[in-house]
This record gives sequence, C-alpha cells and structure tokens, in this order.
Amino acid sequence: MILLPKFTFIPVSNSHDLSPNPYRKNEVIRLNQVWAGYDPHEPILEEINLTVHELDFLGLIGPNGGGKTTLIKVLLGLLKPLKGEVKIMGHSVIQGRRYLGYVPQILEFDRNFPVRVDEVVRMGRLGKGSLFRPYTKKDEEIVIQALEKVEMLDLRNRPIGELSGGQRQRVYIARALASEPQILLLDEPTASVDPKMCSSIYELLLKLNEYITIVMITHDINTMSSYVKTIGCLNRRFHYHGKQQITPKMLEQTYQNIGNREQGIGNRE
Repeated sequence: MILLPKFTFIPVSNSHDLSPNPYRKNEVIRLNQVWAGYDPHEPILEEINLTVHELDFLGLIGPNGGGKTTLIKVLLGLLKPLKGEVKIMGHSVIQGRRYLGYVPQILEFDRNFPVRVDEVVRMGRLGKGSLFRPYTKKDEEIVIQALEKVEMLDLRNRPIGELSGGQRQRVYIARALASEPQILLLDEPTASVDPKMCSSIYELLLKLNEYITIVMITHDINTMSSYVKTIGCLNRRFHYHGKQQITPKMLEQTYQNIGNREQGIGNRE
C-alpha cells in the first residue's frame, strides 16, 4: 500500500486570487530544460523548467529521492547541470549565486563546541571579501541587523549548543541573511524543530518575504500551505502552475513513480 501525504483541497472561486502578485514582477531565477544528476546516464532531474519571480515564496514538495536537494545544489553551483540553462538574477550561476542565502537542514553537532551565536552569524560574511581579511565595522553592523531580524539579538553571546532547535534555526537563518541575499533557499527549515515552534519559523519567513524571495523545501505540507505563495511538486520532473493550491493532477504526476503503479495513485486524493 502506498501512503501519500495528507492534503486539504480548498475550492477557489477565482484562480487569480491565489496569484502571488497582482502584477508580474522581475524574474530572479530561471531554469530552462535543465537535466542534472551525478551520473550522466541516470539523471535525477529531468527537463526542469521553472521561473521564480521577485518576492515569491515558493514551497517545494515531493518524495524523498525526488531531486529537491539536487535542485538546490544546482542553484548554488555545487552541481553543474548535464544540460540546460540556469539563470540567477539574469546571470550565470557562478555570477548569480552571490545573491543567494542558503539555510541547510539542522544537523546534530557537538553541543560543547565553543561557538557563540554571533560567531555563527558572522560566518555569513566570509564570502563578502578576501579570505583572510579581518571583520570590519560594517560586518558587525550587518550581523547585529541579521540577529535583530530573527529576534535573537539578546542571545548573541549565548553558546549555540545551549539553544533549542527552533532558536538554532533562527540563528542559521540570520547567518544566511548576513550575506545580504536577495533570494533565500531553505532545505527543510522545520525538520528538527519542535512542532510548537514551526509556526513561529513560518511567521518569521513570512516577514522576511516582504523584501526577500524565498524558495523552500519542506515535507510540512499542511502548515506551509498557509504561508507560501506558490507550490511546486518535484519528482525528477517539476510540476508547477505558479499558484498556491495543490491539484489532484499535480499529486498524480508527482507520486505516480513511487511503488507499484498498479496501486492507482491517480485515484487517491
């Protein structure tokens, strides 16, 4: 038996009501006919076409192994596409990735490692100058601003190992903000966060989305659907219509390759 995520389908009287913006904004990410993977004979991503506009909040869902993290690696320039074109802010990935801020999944680490909150956030400034240059007054101002935005300034001197999962995630978001990005990429931002803290993380992202474009991978489908502006489904191929709702057809296209097709996934909602 194949178990699919639980979705709530909300009828929409006017599809334009769910459009992310009342007018078309500038493109910030474009993928055109992108194929990618680690083996040229077995691509993980196939024929990906995606356009993300300024101040969109895109939620990416899909099964494990469907290529969501691979897509993030392509955008970050960590994996070169097998074919196709990727543009970030109108530039190649190598030139455009300076506009990206990345928040990885929370990983377990040595809680006794002596690093403070502000030191973690300061790491976001490493790509803003030569490798061995000293931190400047401007760097410190930006670190303080980033901590203020995620409401963690009062804990700036606290060892990060003493923080809760939700607090650490806020610090990692601040580290990404310290790079002064125009686009924020997040990989499962609530995966290791207490359920009670998930809403506060999404509320934070909603505020950041007032001036930063967000692309987020998540399995927290029902919660995130209240916050994102558009939803895309990825399972090797990308299924996206630039709106907030998930349709039964998108589900069928995304999950039909899991398990035996005889189970009739297309009939399950």
